[in-house]
Amino acid sequence: MLFRIGLNKLFAFTLVILLTNCAKEEATPSLEDGKSTVIYDLAGDTKASIAEGIDGKEKRPFYTFLYNLELKKQIWIRTKADSLKWFKTGEWDLAFTGNYNGDIQINNKKYTGTPGYDGIVDNTSIILIHQSYESLSTAPSDSEFDNSTIHTIGWATDGGSPGWYSYDMTTHIMKTYPNRTYLLRLADGKFAKLQIISIYKGNPPAVSDLYWPAPYLTFRYFVQQDGSKNLKTN
Repeated sequence: MLFRIGLNKLFAFTLVILLTNCAKEEATPSLEDGKSTVIYDLAGDTKASIAEGIDGKEKRPFYTFLYNLELKKQIWIRTKADSLKWFKTGEWDLAFTGNYNGDIQINNKKYTGTPGYDGIVDNTSIILIHQSYESLSTAPSDSEFDNSTIHTIGWATDGGSPGWYSYDMTTHIMKTYPNRTYLLRLADGKFAKLQIISIYKGNPPAVSDLYWPAPYLTFRYFVQQDGSKNLKTN
C-alpha cells in the first residue's frame, strides 16, 4: 500500500512538471525556425541613461552601433574617428541609434541625418508590412521598395507610424507592436525580412519594472541568399 501511494505521488509530481513545462512552452514559443538568424540579448549602450542618478550609468547620449546582417557583426561608434571610419561605407546594413539604441536606420546615402548619409550605398530600402514574421513569405515588388521613404523605425507615436514599439509616458516602458515585419532590400540586392522582438534583457513576456536591464536587443531576420524574393521560413 505504501509503495502504491509513493508511486501515485511520483506520478502526480511528474505530471505537474510536464504541465508546467508545456505551459511555459506555450507562453513563450521558440523564435528558432531553422532558417532565420536569431539574435538574443545583443547589448546596446548599457552604460548610458536619459536620467541622472541611475546606478552604473551616466546621463549622456547613447553611443550608436552599426550592424552587418550577413556577418552578424556589431560595430561601435564612440568617437568622431569611428564615425569617419564607418558611416559612409558599405560595411553595415542597419544603425541602432537614439535613446536605448531603439531607432533603427537603414544604410542609404540619400537620407539626411542618418549615419549612411552621403555615403556609397544608394539602392537599399525598408518597408513595413502589418503581418506576422512567420506568415510573410514573399518580398514586395521592386517598385514598392523604390517608392518607400522609410529610413528610420523606432517609437511609433500613432498607428500610422512605421515604428516598432510604443512608449508609455507614464511608466516609461517600451512595448513591441505585434505583427510588424520589416522587409529589406540590401546593398547587394538581396532581400530580407526583420522582426524586432524586445529591447529588455531576457525578452520577458511583460515588463513592469522601469529599471529592467536595457538595451539588450532580441531580434530575428532572414536574408535570402539566392537573390529571389522568397522569404519563407517555415
